[in-house]
Amino acid sequence: MNNILTFLKTNFYLIALILILILLAWNVFLQFRLEKTRKRIKIFFKGRKTQDLEGVIAEQFKRMKKTEGEVEKLFKWNDNLQKISDISIQKVGVVRFNPFKDTGGDQSFAIALLDKNNNGVVISSLYSREGTRIYTKPIEKGNSSYHLSEEEKQAIEKAIK
Repeated sequence: MNNILTFLKTNFYLIALILILILLAWNVFLQFRLEKTRKRIKIFFKGRKTQDLEGVIAEQFKRMKKTEGEVEKLFKWNDNLQKISDISIQKVGVVRFNPFKDTGGDQSFAIALLDKNNNGVVISSLYSREGTRIYTKPIEKGNSSYHLSEEEKQAIEKAIK
């Protein structure tokens, strides 16, 4: 114990100098960390007039709620668009033909207009020298309760494919 006391007495200035250097290095390190934290806080509060963190968090929470509401509106809008799209004409098939072998060209036609579920109409036009006749038949799930001509069936098949 006497050896330690003797060492401390003789090297007092050296020990004090080492302690001062350690404390000085620690102080520099803490100053660096403090400045880094100040920069982060300054960036976080940039452009805001609020002085406290609670106000900034409350403002961000309001923005988040508003954004959630807008996203919910977009989902509803998308659902409505999907419903409209499902019942809109998505599939079209056209067949041109000549119903009367002794006259003209392929000026008659059958056109199938179908939605996603193969519901819709088939429209047929028969052209002759005396006039043009137009017929429509409802289509449900690719079939009709009315008799379909071969050309109308072909138009429906083309639309479905």
